[in-house]
Amino acid sequence: MSAKIIRFIVWLAAFFTIGMLLFIIGFILWNGLPVMNTQLFAWEYNSNNVSMMPAIISTLIMIGCSLLISAPIGVFSAFYLVEYADRGNRYVHWIRLATDTLAAVPSIVYGLFGMLLFVNVIFKTYSHIAGILTLSIMILPIIISSTEEALLSVNNSLRMGSLALGAGKLRTIFTVVLPVAMPGILSGIILAIGRIVGESAALIYTMGTSSGMVKNLLSSGRTLATHMYVLSSEGFHVKEAYATGVVLVLLVLIINWLSTLLGARLGSGGK
Repeated sequence: MSAKIIRFIVWLAAFFTIGMLLFIIGFILWNGLPVMNTQLFAWEYNSNNVSMMPAIISTLIMIGCSLLISAPIGVFSAFYLVEYADRGNRYVHWIRLATDTLAAVPSIVYGLFGMLLFVNVIFKTYSHIAGILTLSIMILPIIISSTEEALLSVNNSLRMGSLALGAGKLRTIFTVVLPVAMPGILSGIILAIGRIVGESAALIYTMGTSSGMVKNLLSSGRTLATHMYVLSSEGFHVKEAYATGVVLVLLVLIINWLSTLLGARLGSGGK
């Protein structure tokens, strides 16, 4: 009887989670789809069309550049922790402590840090590069933790078998461990992309809220999340903010789908 009750609670929790997801997506689609039109995707932003195209371009730039910086650092740090560092190494403790601490810092604190360092001291202006560097620090603990868990889940007998056959440490990592752990690594990268796409507080302090098309990395701009926040806070284009939410959800779904395909392809050895 107790097993049936526990099974019922588990199924109820699962359906509740799926139901909340469908409700949120349905609510956004219900309010956003009727407002969608071609003016929202105009290349130039103005007060009449409140185009989200500059925000879409800036969002893609933030995703690509932030991952370009943080993904190699996070993945290689996790490889050091799992594959190279000794169990009694004191640096492992400090690295994990730093990772956990970075993960617990609120995004608004990252924004203030980025504004004080990147905006006021280094670049002297709100810019894409200031937001990129701030987001790179924010998503670093996500990538490190997920990559570390993915590497720890690889059966150690695979490593021992590869080394016994004469393969070196580095070759074992890239040909045996990495393909098996790749889905878990990509899951962490997908979570990092979700944080980049949904971040607004830190970017307001570092990237600014300029509505124009990005000219270079030293120019100000806004992502889709910031664009949606600005429209809803002004109160004049709330319906367009819902339309921006629709595009934001679709962008996340497309990125997740492409990442899943890439993970499946890499996991199967490119076949």
